Amino acid sequence: MSTKVFTKKSKTIKPLDSVFTLSALSIKKLTLLGFTLVALPLVVALIYSAVQVNQMSKQATKTIFSVAALTTTNRELNEKKLKLERVASQYIVLKDAELKADYLVQELQILQLINSKLTIYNDDALSQYSHDFSIIISKIHELIANRFIEDNSLEVIHFHFVSLTKVSQSINQRSIDLINIQANQIKTTAEQVSNTMIISLLIIPATFIIAGLFIFLITTPLKLLIEKIQSLEQGDFENKIVLKGSPEITEIADALEIMRLRLHALELQKSSFIRHISHELKTPLAAIREGTELLYDNSVGKLNDEQKEVCHIIKASVNRLQRLIEDLLDFNIVLDSTSLQDSEKILLQPLLESVLADHKLDIKRKGLTINQTLENILIHSNAKQLKVILDNILSNAIKYSPNNSTIEILSAFEEKQLELSIIDYGPGISSNIKDKVFDAFYQGPAPENSQIKGSGLGLTIVKELLMRLNGDINIVNQHTNNDGNNKGTWVKIMLPRAKKVENK
Repeated sequence: MSTKVFTKKSKTIKPLDSVFTLSALSIKKLTLLGFTLVALPLVVALIYSAVQVNQMSKQATKTIFSVAALTTTNRELNEKKLKLERVASQYIVLKDAELKADYLVQELQILQLINSKLTIYNDDALSQYSHDFSIIISKIHELIANRFIEDNSLEVIHFHFVSLTKVSQSINQRSIDLINIQANQIKTTAEQVSNTMIISLLIIPATFIIAGLFIFLITTPLKLLIEKIQSLEQGDFENKIVLKGSPEITEIADALEIMRLRLHALELQKSSFIRHISHELKTPLAAIREGTELLYDNSVGKLNDEQKEVCHIIKASVNRLQRLIEDLLDFNIVLDSTSLQDSEKILLQPLLESVLADHKLDIKRKGLTINQTLENILIHSNAKQLKVILDNILSNAIKYSPNNSTIEILSAFEEKQLELSIIDYGPGISSNIKDKVFDAFYQGPAPENSQIKGSGLGLTIVKELLMRLNGDINIVNQHTNNDGNNKGTWVKIMLPRAKKVENK
């Protein structure tokens, strides 16, 4: 006969597993459980303390009545003993029958006092003293009841009453001892109650810990949910939204995932449409531009003044359309969330030089001076988007700057953040249109002698890209130049994740 031995594998429950199990509960159940675990120890401690205080109160009340009863009994015992001794002595001397009857009444009363008031305490010493007291009383009773009174009877009576006084004193001392014992018991009970209440105070930090744990369990998934929503707000449609937690949190996460997929599909459709339409527009535009250039250069025959004016209008419109298509492609970068995910280390100075090189001809044509005061700063960002930001801001500064003026470019590093300022001395931005410059397709007043209109997308692109890069932009309406006149525009952009590099 074979014997099978079954062994039970022990499963170790990790604290984190318990936390995850709790976080899987619904927010309603989690809140109710947290409130119960916080309130239950306090309620238990309160009830226990109340019971202890109630017991101490009952014990104190019992002790007070006991002390009062013992005090009263001892006083009555002493008074009756003295009265009994006086009546007995008078009877021995006078041999009066009334005195004898009075003695017997007093004797009965003192015996009833002993038997009724002292025996209720269930104390062996008091019981023994009461017994001794009764024996002495019985001896005195024999002397009083004897029909023949001898000459030494008075001395014998006095001797017995001296013994009775000693027993009475013993009863009194024992009563004091019992009172002290009961007082010490009350003191001990009070100390126990005090210690219990002090220990109960230790429950308060435990309740704070429990409350903190449940706050963590409730708020952590909510914070993760907020982070996912913020990533969607910044155009991150690539990363799948998966959250573990309460049913409410997972339900919201599932709804966000469905929304992310739909937004991502729309994003791809928008980007594809803009790339396609831009390509389709560029092909015929290039042919129109080349044809216009041939006509304008008299390559196919000399043009009269009116024909040249028409060609000039066509040429300006083609340049404006080309600029609009380029801004539209830049705006497509904002819409394309996939291009916003790559982060790299970028040195500010080389990137700015690259942007200035693209505008070299415009700077030279207007005779502008570029004053740069730059620190050696490294930025963790996206070079493509940052270049688009700088290009649009510098393009506006060049466009609105008067001929032969100055553009200042300043940088500062504060609290791990880059502050880049681009200042021009053009006409500035009036206060009534300051809040509109970031609106898509909004175009403010054109600069003087400008033949090419903008698309109205430049600052919109800058604002959107800075938002997705966790940066910010601030445009000061006007500033005071050297001659004291309020003119020009001061554009300040702030970018995080910057680092100052020491010069080697």
